[in-house]
Amino acid sequence: MLRVGLTGGLASGKSFVGRALAELGCHLIQADELGHEVLAPGGEAYGAAVAEFGPAILDAEGRIDRGKLAELVFGDPERLARLNALVHPPVIRREEALLAEIAARDPRGIAVVEAAILIETGSHRRFDRIVLALCRPEQQIERAMSRGVSREQALARLRRQMPLEEKRRYAHYVIDTSGSREDTLRQVRQVYDSLREIPQ
Repeated sequence: MLRVGLTGGLASGKSFVGRALAELGCHLIQADELGHEVLAPGGEAYGAAVAEFGPAILDAEGRIDRGKLAELVFGDPERLARLNALVHPPVIRREEALLAEIAARDPRGIAVVEAAILIETGSHRRFDRIVLALCRPEQQIERAMSRGVSREQALARLRRQMPLEEKRRYAHYVIDTSGSREDTLRQVRQVYDSLREIPQ
């Protein structure tokens, strides 16, 4: 089975690319969803996160309010690093378990793990190929704002992320999502066809 890492930056189009690859027949694992699961009550990181950041991060039902948690950590690199240290190990264990299941079920398949900070965490080394979704920074800001993020929040997030141009050095394939939907899908198809040709 071919292991593919799909990454990008804030609102760079990686989820759109991930869904398109899944429609072509890839097995898609979304690290963000796994992150939600490990922070849910009963999840591997729930107790440690509440102990670390305090009960103020909980909502009325006792669930972690991701908005409150983000406010606490995103302006503070040290606290963000502590949160990542709690969340990433169980997320990676879940990814590896899912990848093993897929490999057993479809040994000649393509498994795609979509993750925002794949390169920053060193996780890119676990994959056979890396696909990067990118667009212009101004488009990232516009897209983030269309999802309810303020311009200041979007700029602050971009400043904390590794620049997409730097991520390009690690990528085997780059999909430019700055054009039309059709153009992006055409590039996705080319990448998929190329991945299919890799001997397994």
